Amino acid sequence: MSATFAHPLSTPALVLFDTHAHLYSKQFDGDREAMLTRAIEAGVGKFFLPNVDHDSIEAMHALADAHPDHCFPMMGLHPCSVGEDNGAALEEVERLLRTGRYCAVGEIGIDLYWDKTWLRQQQDAFRRQVRWAKELRLPIVIHCRESFGEVITIVEEENDDSLRGVFHCFTGAPEQARRVIALKDFHLGIGGVITYPKGGLFETMREVGPEHCVLETDAPYLAPVPYRGKRNESSYIPHIAARLAEATGRSVEEIARITTANAELLFRR
Repeated sequence: MSATFAHPLSTPALVLFDTHAHLYSKQFDGDREAMLTRAIEAGVGKFFLPNVDHDSIEAMHALADAHPDHCFPMMGLHPCSVGEDNGAALEEVERLLRTGRYCAVGEIGIDLYWDKTWLRQQQDAFRRQVRWAKELRLPIVIHCRESFGEVITIVEEENDDSLRGVFHCFTGAPEQARRVIALKDFHLGIGGVITYPKGGLFETMREVGPEHCVLETDAPYLAPVPYRGKRNESSYIPHIAARLAEATGRSVEEIARITTANAELLFRR
């Protein structure tokens, strides 16, 4: 175990996955290899990399190529990169998805936090990418900031036996969690928000339980307590696991087993 990272796992040999981390981000340019080493030493064995748009593809590919046993890329167009005309961007996403090198279609969805101008375009882009996922038998990794209702309506309309996925950065109420779980092959992405005293997610998970959860950081964003406000990284996954264990009355070992099995089922990796 790294001497510089104290984590709450009682057994370092436990295997955890970070199912959503932008580890190719420029914010890791100064210490990316050291950061990956810290995470692996903390028990995090695999890292799933969501794409954002054209500008993130090269760096994401480079990281996945450098660590093919640990880093797995996704392909999708992030809703915050959707504008008036998305034809060329979506054509690129579809072309790349059909190469077969990706573990998921993501990160895709709807974001109404910053701007509602392109809601129709976001809905159209999301639905198109969901349909590619069904055709290619890939999971979808969903971004739904301030848009849970809009997003889950499309997912429910498109849902069939070929569709599976995760609601990334889930922060909703118990009734929203149950609506996701009712989709059958969908999971709740639990990240640093569960450690925030006023985040509300701890209380939701206490009521819902961990059976449909996967763990994520969304690194470099949304660092958990005690690192809140700093750059997030995958070595902090054990803090999220420990808080989910506390919320649900389980051991950290149980949380590791449940969430890792769910991630393996979701991504087939």
